[in-house]
Amino acid sequence: MATNNSVQSQSTVTVSLKELIDGVISFETLEAAFGPSSLGIIIVKDLPSDFLSLRHNLLSYASYLANLSQEELAKLERPDAKWLVGWSCGKEILKDGQYDTLKGSYYVNCRQEIAYMYANVEAELASRYPSFPEYTASNVWPSDEVLAGFETAFRKLCNLIISVARLVARACDQYAEAKIEGYQKGFLEHVVTTSHVTKARLLHYFPIPENQQTSNGSTEDDDWCGTHLDHDCLTGLTSAMYVDEDAHPPRLTGEFEPLPELDGPPDPRAGLYIQSRSGDVVKVGIPRDCLAFQTGEALEIITRGRFKAVPHFVRGSWSGKSGAIARNTLAVFTQPNLWEKVDEKRDFAAFAREIVERNH
Repeated sequence: MATNNSVQSQSTVTVSLKELIDGVISFETLEAAFGPSSLGIIIVKDLPSDFLSLRHNLLSYASYLANLSQEELAKLERPDAKWLVGWSCGKEILKDGQYDTLKGSYYVNCRQEIAYMYANVEAELASRYPSFPEYTASNVWPSDEVLAGFETAFRKLCNLIISVARLVARACDQYAEAKIEGYQKGFLEHVVTTSHVTKARLLHYFPIPENQQTSNGSTEDDDWCGTHLDHDCLTGLTSAMYVDEDAHPPRLTGEFEPLPELDGPPDPRAGLYIQSRSGDVVKVGIPRDCLAFQTGEALEIITRGRFKAVPHFVRGSWSGKSGAIARNTLAVFTQPNLWEKVDEKRDFAAFAREIVERNH
């Protein structure tokens, strides 16, 4: 990780949605984005016209949600699902055995979006995997009296991200079919379009308490989210939304209104960082009108190391006199069905269980 206050940035590979639709992404571009010498991330621009409003609405909801009363938040917890469905805060271990209390998460299993293809999908999953409630449990949603419109906003943005992830997966399949002997034709696109266990995580990074900030604004490098690898195939990411919750308290008193978004964090060092293959720590910016897709451990295994998972973390925003700065974002983790093989020895259920036990 970085050991000083300097920020190293690096341009990321960017492609257009039309290039993905037309299937003209070169193998060189994919290697630059995901290969052994890459940052493991690709930016997709020129998204559908409703993307910006969908993003702004849902990321505003993240602040409203996190500022509900503890009583209301408790109703949205699923300890029986290991806090990986619904609201979760302070349950995850990502750094030095410490519990992560600087961010709250709202987890949703996205299979309902493809449930019309399968009869009794939840009952079947629970029957086949009784010890895997984090992927088989039903979602929980706040009532309209508490947070009207939240579920609809969540589903709409997830649907859009998954539709773009499908096209990124198709490009990766074309590469893998040409480069990897025995690669199953269309496997990654199959994962994105048919998986019962794709999971979305809406994240709210709380303003960092003053007692965790020094006079010069320095904090732990990965204070908002400890260094880790995703364990899925492709992670779809929105750009972060920064909100001054002192100036705009996120408490609904009537009809939902999107919160004013800052141009960026007051602290220029705040944001997403990736550890490059050479060991450098690089800050990565995602434009507001774009999506990013990052590689996970399952994809690295499936592609036999051709595409690499990347260690990454989030550094918090020192507020100083700028107010209580929160950060909101959405991640959608596309991953294989529990019974599908990631390597010769493990299906995804066994692989994911190892990761969950390590982190919780």
